[in-house]
Amino acid sequence: MKIITKYHGEREFEEKEIIIFPQAIPGFPDEKKFIVLSLDEEGEFLVLQSVSNTQLAFIMTNPFNFIKEYDFTLENHVVELLEIESDKNVLIFTILTVKDPFDKTTANLQAPIVINSKKNIAKQVILNHQDYHTKHLLFQKVKSSRVKG
Repeated sequence: MKIITKYHGEREFEEKEIIIFPQAIPGFPDEKKFIVLSLDEEGEFLVLQSVSNTQLAFIMTNPFNFIKEYDFTLENHVVELLEIESDKNVLIFTILTVKDPFDKTTANLQAPIVINSKKNIAKQVILNHQDYHTKHLLFQKVKSSRVKG
């Protein structure tokens, strides 16, 4: 199959690469089929591209590469919806709001994208965790300390 993408121009992909969001992404009720494309050579930043809407594409990343303390538990109904049988088949991504300069980019930790990579079923999960919000700085400032002596 071929589609025109927002960031990569025309791309060819196979039907088996399509990720289905049975409940759609909140705010986009008609968009249920996406593919994931790498945005950089390292694969650190990805594009969740709608199969049917050229202009609908979300930049995302693996939050654990940037925010080591990020942690949550999926509720049973989400595990059932995504038909998760093993945590080995679970991929977690966060949608980014890309800023200029890039080091001001934020991640939506409150609503991660959870994908069952074995079955290509996904859901944007809304967390009720007080420490996570929709505009979490992706690049944490490292606090420097002076050593006296």
